[in-house]
Amino acid sequence: MIDQKNEGYSAASDRRPQLMLDIGGVLATNLSPRFWNEVAKHAESPVELLYAKYKEELSRGLWVGHWSEVQFWDWIGSQVPSLSAAHGQAILLESLTPLPGLLELPKWNKQADIHILSNHLSAWVDPILESVRPFLTTVTISSQVGMSKPQRELYDYASSLLPASAPVLFIDDQDKNLRQGAAVGWHTLQADSEGHWIGEADRWLARMLTLQPESGS
Repeated sequence: MIDQKNEGYSAASDRRPQLMLDIGGVLATNLSPRFWNEVAKHAESPVELLYAKYKEELSRGLWVGHWSEVQFWDWIGSQVPSLSAAHGQAILLESLTPLPGLLELPKWNKQADIHILSNHLSAWVDPILESVRPFLTTVTISSQVGMSKPQRELYDYASSLLPASAPVLFIDDQDKNLRQGAAVGWHTLQADSEGHWIGEADRWLARMLTLQPESGS
């Protein structure tokens, strides 16, 4: 269910609604658990141990650009010598597959400006976004800006890219990220694995459009 803010929609404003979308779990599958399960098979080690070590040593720095993609594969190689970087990259690409939400972007673009806000590496998500780039107004990837969700500074940065008076719906699959979105005044919607969130987003857009003043009024 959408967390609706009570700021209302200014009758003096004809700003288009804004959709702020995560990638993982919204437009494409998350790397976890598939990628780590496959890598753990090569490591012949429990996936929980490998993933915990990644979270402790690499995760935070990777998403904010302190670790490069090359360094990530070097780290994987140090943990799983039997897995080449090329094979690892193939597993990663197979783990990032489009979700139904991606197909909605051309339709939503007729009703709203669409923005991406994702904790990711650009090289990993560029293939996913390639076909929908014409429908995107802004793309903010954590590794490029040196901040990651749920840092408040990242949300402030993303907000600065939006029209000041426009209504914003932020869609993410993690509650901690949504809470920060609500803190900056966005409507929020949690993406579910069944895709019911798509209908909720449609209804939000329809509601926002009915609240817009008539052209010329």
